[in-house]
Amino acid sequence: MARRRSGKGGLQGIPSGGTNQAALLRQIQKMQEEMQAAQEALAEEQLTVSVGGGAVTVVINGQQEVQSITIDKDALDLDDEEWAADLQDLLLAAVNQAIEQSKALAEERMSGLTGGLQSMLPPGMGGLLG
Repeated sequence: MARRRSGKGGLQGIPSGGTNQAALLRQIQKMQEEMQAAQEALAEEQLTVSVGGGAVTVVINGQQEVQSITIDKDALDLDDEEWAADLQDLLLAAVNQAIEQSKALAEERMSGLTGGLQSMLPPGMGGLLG
């Protein structure tokens, strides 16, 4: 549903205050640029997670893209008939921990960027930015 413009130059229900709107638009544009830069930086940032005493190591970037998985076969007991199930459990644990850490890193980096805009939004709209 399209919003109609009021006769005062703003969207209906949202006050128009020339300089306030211009400042808000500048702030939004600056935030978009900073968010883009932060996303690019997250793609380059890597986290390493090891489980099982180093049996499985996962390297993931800040955009939740797994870069590598290393398995130290010397850390596995291949004589144990459950070794394959153990390896599967270790892989799941390592990948899930890596994803959790990567999400936390991304949230930390991005939350600092959106914080300044929260106070400029109309009441009730602050939750739109996380």
